[in-house]
Amino acid sequence: MSNNLVFGRHPVIEAINSGKTVDKVLLQQDAAGEMAREIRKLCKSKFIPLQMVPKERLNRFVGGNHQGVMCWLSLIEYQKLADILPAIYEKSEVPLIILLDGITDVRNFGAIARSAEVLGAHAIVIPRKKSAQITPDAIKTSAGALMEIPVCREPSIIASIEFLQQSGVQVYASDLKSRREVKDVDFSVPCALVIGAEDRGVSRSLLQVVDKTFLIPQVGKSDSLNVSVATGIMLYEAMRQRG
Repeated sequence: MSNNLVFGRHPVIEAINSGKTVDKVLLQQDAAGEMAREIRKLCKSKFIPLQMVPKERLNRFVGGNHQGVMCWLSLIEYQKLADILPAIYEKSEVPLIILLDGITDVRNFGAIARSAEVLGAHAIVIPRKKSAQITPDAIKTSAGALMEIPVCREPSIIASIEFLQQSGVQVYASDLKSRREVKDVDFSVPCALVIGAEDRGVSRSLLQVVDKTFLIPQVGKSDSLNVSVATGIMLYEAMRQRG
């Protein structure tokens, strides 16, 4: 059992109220009463992801001793994009931000973080929902990079894109339908890369709002590169251009 797992009604409420960073809360689908209402209210007010799940799913973690609720404490402190970006500019550095769209595999998440930290990205942005947790496996795969690079958990990726664009950051995304190759994109300017889920790529709704799309040329017969490998290629090109 994970040592960052908290279960039981009072322990979960105490964990949320303690100010500790909570990754997510699982609440039993048929949970009712004042305690359940309080947990829902707390999650909403503190922007903590809440999932309603059947009792059987909770049982998998701790048997039947969960009282219908459990949560995971985060292994890192999340930061805010609105705080990170000005700090980058204040250091006279050129922002390079990674935004993850639907990356739910913890090992891919960890591998992306490892490449991002090594190749000079300033921060990783993840959505509040539908994102991989920062688990011990993710940290191990990242070779500790997730303890070094800032991770921002934001309400939505599309809102983060709009904020970046308003702040003078060009937002790029990889798309196999693009006619522009990665080497033809200007990474020397303030920019952000949207990284899509391995099974579907970047969401169409996000492709419609980014500033430019590009592709990584391929000569083999496989449909695409692993998402973490593709991210490494993009970041290497950015580092190369920036000297």
